[in-house]
Amino acid sequence: MAMNDVYAATEPERAQIDSLDGPAVLEFGAPWCGFCRAAQPLLADAFAAHPQVRHIKVEDGRGRPLGRSYRVKLWPTLIFLDNGKEVARLVRPGDARAIRDALAQIDRAS
Repeated sequence: MAMNDVYAATEPERAQIDSLDGPAVLEFGAPWCGFCRAAQPLLADAFAAHPQVRHIKVEDGRGRPLGRSYRVKLWPTLIFLDNGKEVARLVRPGDARAIRDALAQIDRAS
């Protein structure tokens, strides 16, 4: 597993996310969002050292239940999960270091 460049074609159910095994990152955003696009190089840099962490990109928007269940307000919002439980959250991260630090909290193999 490595950084995912493509938003999921269908939004996963919250129960699927809650039952994930191991470390994962949910990235909420949209392909046209300037903040989301600006964060992609930062994510690529941070994920390079954490290839075993699952990265799930979810296109968010009005009426999308998964984003609402996590109370997402701004994009991108990154939710760092360990076995389906939220461990950390970053909203509009401005540097790769913050992302790396959050990844280190969930990645036992690093």
